[in-house]
Amino acid sequence: MTATFTNEHRMWRNRILISTYLGYVGFYLTRKVFTLCKTSIVDELGWELSDTAHIWTAFLVAYMIGQFISSFVGRRWGARVLLLGGLGFSMVCNVIFGFANSYSTFLVFMIFNGLLQAAGWPACVGAVSEWIRVHERGRIIGIWTTHYMFGNILVKGLTALFLGISGLYLGMAGWRWAFFGCTAATSLTWWLLYFWQRNKPEDLGLEALVTSDEKEQQSIDASKEEKVSFADYLKLAFHPMVLIMGAGYFCVKFMRYALDSWLPAFLNTQGLCVSAASVYSLGFDLAGMGGCIASGYLLDRWFRGNWAALCLVLGMGTILGYLSVIYLGTSPLRIALSYCIVGFMLYGPDMLLSSAGAVEIAGAKNSVAVAGIVNGLGSIGPIVQEEVIGFFVRGDTAQGIGKTNSLTLGISVLMTFFMVPLYFRLRRLRRNIKQNQIAQG
Repeated sequence: MTATFTNEHRMWRNRILISTYLGYVGFYLTRKVFTLCKTSIVDELGWELSDTAHIWTAFLVAYMIGQFISSFVGRRWGARVLLLGGLGFSMVCNVIFGFANSYSTFLVFMIFNGLLQAAGWPACVGAVSEWIRVHERGRIIGIWTTHYMFGNILVKGLTALFLGISGLYLGMAGWRWAFFGCTAATSLTWWLLYFWQRNKPEDLGLEALVTSDEKEQQSIDASKEEKVSFADYLKLAFHPMVLIMGAGYFCVKFMRYALDSWLPAFLNTQGLCVSAASVYSLGFDLAGMGGCIASGYLLDRWFRGNWAALCLVLGMGTILGYLSVIYLGTSPLRIALSYCIVGFMLYGPDMLLSSAGAVEIAGAKNSVAVAGIVNGLGSIGPIVQEEVIGFFVRGDTAQGIGKTNSLTLGISVLMTFFMVPLYFRLRRLRRNIKQNQIAQG
């Protein structure tokens, strides 16, 4: 039976969506400042630039491990605990970075920050999953998941602002105020989460929006209890469908982070100045934002919630995008436009695998766990791509770019391949549900 959607539901759902959207932006504000201030930190503290790479690798590894920890903690104690705790202590780490002078301090607290940052994605997905009805998940989540793109843009702008203003008066110490300023902005989102976020309608005495009828549409028979044992968690984590989703998401994050890290440099080698290369590469992110929103609409309107089928189609589109990069990319503009195709196609599976699919595959109550597991497996991708592509571009950069494009084309094929068994599993499940409904009259 479908729950009645009251004005009280609407008011609180809007609060949850706004607070979690801005909350995840806050996670970006306490995550990305270090990478944006690397050269300033190196200049003041007398490090080698390669030293910052080791610190960031430590963060990525901790972030990956933290996803699995957060997925269990969030499933057991709820998204609210994970959100407020993770974001709150991450702010503490960033204040420490602002005062830090030693390499060891940065390294140790960057590991802590990686573990805390890992709470962000599964907690945000879990925080909204009980507030969105099945038939509207695609449209709402498609728009809602643009938060990390907006956060990425905002942190760059705020960091540049704080570096510029404080640098006029404090010289190289301006990077410290970038940490302090972004942390102050994040504190506003923390308080918004504190007052506006609730795990589910029942916590406010409202009727549940996601009912037990959803269970028959799940692909996995997972526990529906409020708190689960570690054995139940492991059963969910090692389910073949979750592992396949994680493998597919590894491919998605490999490609996404490869372009996020290397696309401006690649365009620069094609004759564009640094500023022009940055502007051209922004098209990838903007196209990706459009891809998220379009995918959410298509999921509800044309694919009737079959996220695996949509991922399969978008995977084929990603392959075509990389083929256009390789065979049609004869000028910087054509290369940039080809990467826009990749961005539009790639960000759809990114959203579907890590959020909409994570909510549906095992039900809203397990969305925190599935989102964390899938994102944890996917987070291995950024670590691997950084080292592999870095190895390719040593020496002959042009040849390295060619190898990178061939590799990412292969990764896009692999990602599409992983979608095939998921598509057939969901197709069979939906056919069985329809047959049961016909049999019941």
